[in-house]
Amino acid sequence: METEIGIGLSHEEKMEVTRQDTAAVYGSGALEVFATPAMIALMEKTSLMCVSGKLGEGNTTVGTKVDISHLKASPVGATILCEAKLIEVDRRRLVFEVRCFDGDILVGEGRHERFIVDGEKFMDKQKKFSNL
Repeated sequence: METEIGIGLSHEEKMEVTRQDTAAVYGSGALEVFATPAMIALMEKTSLMCVSGKLGEGNTTVGTKVDISHLKASPVGATILCEAKLIEVDRRRLVFEVRCFDGDILVGEGRHERFIVDGEKFMDKQKKFSNL
């Protein structure tokens, strides 16, 4: 399964907010500011990347839970820095503390949970369910 996964692992990702990342485009709001679903996607990606190089062959992680607060709006053109830190490991369950910043301003924070899965087995199960 996993090789070097331990509490304290961390990773950062940056992105520039484009019009495609806004609440108006996502349909989660009417304004052209960084959408909460886009922020959550960045938090999930950052958490995924935190452990992706440390999983056994054929393994990946899937997101299962988010508990996020979106604290401040960010305009199109803003650069968002996301930090993910692994804070809990319970067999295949991984819990991350995630935070997003627009410059020095904390714009989102919370926890994100992922599970380690065998990618091929996971997709085989999905194919079986989709053929019902």
